[in-house]
Amino acid sequence: MKPYLLIFILGPTSVGKTSISIFLAKKLKTEILSCDSRQFYQELKIGSSRPTITELESVPHHFIGHLTIHQSYNAKCFEKDSLKKMKQLFKKYSVLIMVGGSGLYEKSITEGLSDIPNIDLNIRNDLIFNFKNKGIFFLQKEIQKLSYIPRNIDMNNPRRLIRYLEIIKSTGKNPSFFFRKKNFRFFSILKIGLTLPRDEIYFRINNRVEKMIQMGLLKEAYRYYPYRHLNSLRTIGYKEIFDFLSENIPTFHETIEDIKKNTRRYAKRQLTWYRKDTSVTWFHPKDKEKIFSFIFNKVKMGNTGFEPVTSCL
Repeated sequence: MKPYLLIFILGPTSVGKTSISIFLAKKLKTEILSCDSRQFYQELKIGSSRPTITELESVPHHFIGHLTIHQSYNAKCFEKDSLKKMKQLFKKYSVLIMVGGSGLYEKSITEGLSDIPNIDLNIRNDLIFNFKNKGIFFLQKEIQKLSYIPRNIDMNNPRRLIRYLEIIKSTGKNPSFFFRKKNFRFFSILKIGLTLPRDEIYFRINNRVEKMIQMGLLKEAYRYYPYRHLNSLRTIGYKEIFDFLSENIPTFHETIEDIKKNTRRYAKRQLTWYRKDTSVTWFHPKDKEKIFSFIFNKVKMGNTGFEPVTSCL
């Protein structure tokens, strides 16, 4: 094992990653980096389910609320920024924790991304024009015309479909071509996955959505309704409320149910993404001490120089 270790806490939304990451950060005397792309934006306090103020103050966090919704940002930018931050932090710590559920952003750190391909703006504008005039069915038909149809692409997400199509039409290559390059990392990586039975995950998701509504998600989304065209706001929770405000969804009750349904689908896609990764070791989120013991044994064998906090149990 290399002298530095990055512990990744992975898993579907609402499974309890924040709690585990803070627990481990305290035990390991270290800091947390977020790779949850929804939490990057300072305006999106409720809908992104960011850690509470108390949680943020309990352990130093990075890449939470460091951008505004008006800034353009992608996984390649995150790769560059987070590697720079880790180089700084590894001067102080031998172990760092990264947590989040954005699969592509996780991959940008664990494997690295090739340079983002140059996109023909005429192709992009043509796709957007046809989507606005013909609807998502146009994009779905364009995907169906391809010789290779990706299994995990969300056929109901126009932004993903446009991105997929513009890359293929501009470069002649499948988007996965640009994510095959593995870059050298100066640190070792240990992936900890958290999971629960599906019914329990769905129950937690439904409760979280209800809590966000009580906290004022409608008011927060209404404040940023004029900027609904921004990529940073095309995300679950906000887009459904924007549809409600645009009168595309008849009632607010239906809006809430759509947020729950779309979040459950997102959690399913997250699990599908991570379960393909054989390097992930899976745990129940309540098994905190078991997770810590597993990490401690790995760190001890790797001789990182880490000195843990003595368990109080």
